[in-house]
Amino acid sequence: MGILSNISGKEATKIFQKFGYVLDHQTGSHMILYHESRPTLSIPNHKELAPGLLRGLIRKSGITVDEFLKVK
Repeated sequence: MGILSNISGKEATKIFQKFGYVLDHQTGSHMILYHESRPTLSIPNHKELAPGLLRGLIRKSGITVDEFLKVK
């Protein structure tokens, strides 16, 4: 098990909101998060996110994995 395992979509959304993202809307099972100066994120509302997907979302947001995990 890696350091990015066992994080749900809702938990990831709450963490990204601490970095200034706002839950804009939900389309199907995907939560769309908006930020003024960063790219928009689409996070699946699943019980567990794949570590590669979560790492890609973190990279797209412009923060580091360490910053993400500190807020967790």
